[in-house]
Amino acid sequence: MKRIKLTVAYDGTNYCGWQVQDNGITVEAVLNRHLSELLGEPIRVTGASRTDSGVHAMGNVAVFDTVTRIPPEKISYALNTRLPEDIRIQHSCEVAADFHPRRCVSRKTYEYRILNRTFELPTERLYAYFVHRPLNEQNMQKAAEFLVGEHDFKSFCSAGSQVESTVRTVYSLDVKREGDLIRVCVTGNGFLYNMVRIIVGTLLSVGYGMYPPVHVKEILEARDRGQAGPKAPAWGLFLKEIRFEEEAV
Repeated sequence: MKRIKLTVAYDGTNYCGWQVQDNGITVEAVLNRHLSELLGEPIRVTGASRTDSGVHAMGNVAVFDTVTRIPPEKISYALNTRLPEDIRIQHSCEVAADFHPRRCVSRKTYEYRILNRTFELPTERLYAYFVHRPLNEQNMQKAAEFLVGEHDFKSFCSAGSQVESTVRTVYSLDVKREGDLIRVCVTGNGFLYNMVRIIVGTLLSVGYGMYPPVHVKEILEARDRGQAGPKAPAWGLFLKEIRFEEEAV
């Protein structure tokens, strides 16, 4: 028996998120089915991040155990010939038997894309949140700086989330404009339920001029979801990368 690690990219438009569920098709379910068919044994993958419905990924990570004789690095090639075109394995390799993507110390990087222009672009409708109102990205960056570091992010967690602690560390949070596209890029040691999308919604409120950047510090300290901005839509969010500090590869 050996444990295989996959780096998975996908367009989340047609999926009800990552995790297997009864109400629709998910990325995890598709991987399980095609891996089981490819390897001729029951396969159940474990993902590092359970992305929501409509969220995209460039570098989610999953592991599974198998007795296959297919070389680990060749599994990505074989699996990609079977997967639908909106899911592609970027890399496959063998890892230590005790490697677990949700228990290892890691850094996750998400990017949220905002299309800020007068009219929508049809080609961006599934991959960026369209905002026609002018946004002040400089003020959004000033507000973002209050969220860097170790904090209690309870204000930025959707109600009903069941976690032991709402304390997380954000290593970087950058807001950059490239023409009509504003990218919000955040790296942290972990994220609460809907945390990135709520952070983006709050930064958008600053960008609109609804309140000054320093008010984000007050929102953070309030530890009250009702004080933060609305949750930004899922389709603008991408899981870009997960880096493991103790990865045995």
